[in-house]
Amino acid sequence: MTGRSDGESLPGDGVAGPGREPQDSVPTPGGSPDHDELSDAELLRIHVAGDATAFQTLFLRHRDRLWAVALRTMHDREEASDALQDAMVSAFRRAGSFRGDSAVTSWLHRIVVNACLDRIRRNRVRRAQPLEPGDDRDLNLVASDDPTIGVESAELADAVQQALGRINADQRAALVLVDMEGMSVEEASVALGVPKGTVKSRCARGRARLAVLLEPLRNVS
Repeated sequence: MTGRSDGESLPGDGVAGPGREPQDSVPTPGGSPDHDELSDAELLRIHVAGDATAFQTLFLRHRDRLWAVALRTMHDREEASDALQDAMVSAFRRAGSFRGDSAVTSWLHRIVVNACLDRIRRNRVRRAQPLEPGDDRDLNLVASDDPTIGVESAELADAVQQALGRINADQRAALVLVDMEGMSVEEASVALGVPKGTVKSRCARGRARLAVLLEPLRNVS
């Protein structure tokens, strides 16, 4: 599929999460009734064939979850919005490369996560713990119980989100998909493009790191 020209309007352009106004070029209504009846794979297929609104319908169908993944991975609303827009532009242009050997949602999640990780690497937003190849394998941490279990108050929930922003980005992406989005390890493996064992390792190390960061809060009476 050929890329768009500079003046081309794209259904994913101006995509924004809560609190950020979309650009005027983004249609706000949902897809057409006929499109709403189609599966994700069918929408992607007719988008590649030239349908003008199929991708918009697909994006609107999954927008909330994709935004949640981007926000939790980036831990910054502006950065998350930019990463999600980058991802949707990429998905729009690369739709013809979808082979159908996984769910469309897994394919979309993978593009979003990759866009987030690319942005993290470029911007070096994690100064205290720079992202380096294999960094998730270098932490000498052991698995522990998910530290977010039982956290009910808004104050503690916010603390968990703050701690999440301090862990390795690859581990954070795995935790977001498995522990927060409810994906199976196999689904997360497809979305992240890594073996299942790597997903399990990143989740375990990420949970252990979160436990360390949240330990002071556990001791507060």
